[in-house]
Amino acid sequence: MRVGIFVLAAQFPGQGQGEALHRAVRSADVAEASGLDTVWLAEHHFVPYGVCPSAVTLAALLLGRTRRIGVGTAVSVLPTVHPVALGEQAALLHLTSGGRFTLGVGRGGPWVDLEVFGPGLEAYESGFPESLDLLMRWLREPRVGADGDRFSFREVPVVPRPGELLDGPGSPPVVVACTSPASVRLAAERGLPMLLGMHCGDEEKAEAVALWRKSALAAGRSPDEVASAEHVSAGVVQIADARRDAAEALTKAMPGWLRQGLGAHVTVDGRARRMRDPHEYTELLCRLHAVGPPALCADRLAATSERTGIKRFALLVEGSGDLAATEENVRRLGSEVLPLLP
Repeated sequence: MRVGIFVLAAQFPGQGQGEALHRAVRSADVAEASGLDTVWLAEHHFVPYGVCPSAVTLAALLLGRTRRIGVGTAVSVLPTVHPVALGEQAALLHLTSGGRFTLGVGRGGPWVDLEVFGPGLEAYESGFPESLDLLMRWLREPRVGADGDRFSFREVPVVPRPGELLDGPGSPPVVVACTSPASVRLAAERGLPMLLGMHCGDEEKAEAVALWRKSALAAGRSPDEVASAEHVSAGVVQIADARRDAAEALTKAMPGWLRQGLGAHVTVDGRARRMRDPHEYTELLCRLHAVGPPALCADRLAATSERTGIKRFALLVEGSGDLAATEENVRRLGSEVLPLLP
């Protein structure tokens, strides 16, 4: 099992945006010192739910500050960027970090981002497959041109080429955030592993993995490739000597952040949206994930791995909203939970 942290750069009520970003950077520093596998970085625009607008930019900073730990995006929102620009950035980070970068991409939502950055609602509703395919071609081929509905340009050379990395993988690993059967099939047909969200329980994640395997095999992917896919399970971790104390740390802080952060999302076309009840959602996350003493947290992660077949985790560590508490949470994850896992 490979355990990493999931960093949103969440702005809790009463906090500044710089404070949220400082906590994100410190979390990554402590994660490397604590022996964790990867730091996964979220990307959001115009909302305090997360104040990092460019996961690849923050990834570049963290890769420069660290020496061992992997850094991944969870996720870069593909409809709001040009796939070639994102591919160039991913190749650059892959080569200059010695292969420590993972590119996670997703479809995002029908937010005002689509108006600000110009692609429009169509890029969200129907343009994701074209963008994903162009991105993957850029990461795998020496020259790329396009003649699609959204992107059309003459063939150009790929510079820098990800395959130029010495003594490492030929291109950065890519994972796809999957929130529906359609996105699961899309990722499976391309042989790309999934990132599954923290709102999902083990049963739902196991169903997604089963659908991915079936769809990948039907698309002609080899059994070995299907068996070796490294899906990622997002979750929450909060460690305390008593489960009651761990849950209380989250139920005191997270509802205010969720209400403020999720409530700030604005749809691009005025469509109705339903926000989760912040208290109910926090309680759900406490039930689903590793919240409690170290042994309970280890058992919870091991059970999820056994039920779903997923062996990589991206765990939200900043649910208390406090810098010192977050750093201690990361340290305990590395020193007290990690040794109990396979």
